[in-house]
Amino acid sequence: MRDDPPLLLDLSTLVDPAHTAIVIIDMQNDFCAPGGWTDRIVKRDIGRLGPVARPIQILIDGARAAQVPVVWVRADYSADRIPNAMRARSARMGLMEDCCVPGSWGADWFEVTPLDGEPVFTKHCYSGFSNPGLNDALAVRKVRTLVFAGVQSHVCVETTLRDGHSHGYYCVVPKECVASPNVAAHNVMLSNVSMIFGNVVSLSELMAQWEGGGVANN
Repeated sequence: MRDDPPLLLDLSTLVDPAHTAIVIIDMQNDFCAPGGWTDRIVKRDIGRLGPVARPIQILIDGARAAQVPVVWVRADYSADRIPNAMRARSARMGLMEDCCVPGSWGADWFEVTPLDGEPVFTKHCYSGFSNPGLNDALAVRKVRTLVFAGVQSHVCVETTLRDGHSHGYYCVVPKECVASPNVAAHNVMLSNVSMIFGNVVSLSELMAQWEGGGVANN
């Protein structure tokens, strides 16, 4: 007979600060800033990426006020660290410049920044759980629910979220806090999460669950 804790069936229990953590994914200059890798090398329209920093900061402020841990995931896509499949794709596309190289401006945080003591995990492929330290840190904190924010919705956010789901975490996405240049793929990601992998909520809905956790002004 299974001896699991009670199921989390409504939003208030789902995002209870006692067992929730925020996961911020890839909020770095190379992905979000004008002149970064996505803008300059891939030549994608980043107009939807930069503005997501403001609602993410509201989310972070609310989480900190409610004593919800904030966990950060950043990319290091140096050619000598990424998987061969990623290298091959970059070569086919002619993307020969490395992305988010440690110590570079491109790897720096974009408009949101960890506080001292907030854990930061580096990944070399799309899923944050490819770094085993992420799951270890969440387990130590007895986290059951992960709230995801960052870029890009349909790549690193969704890949990390799906892995989180497979690890047994409840997954929540405040829809204002994720973004992608590809609107269609972004919308499919939100649909996938809502239908199968977790819950899609508004930022204001989420903030309302955390007494004293801040007020969403978006």
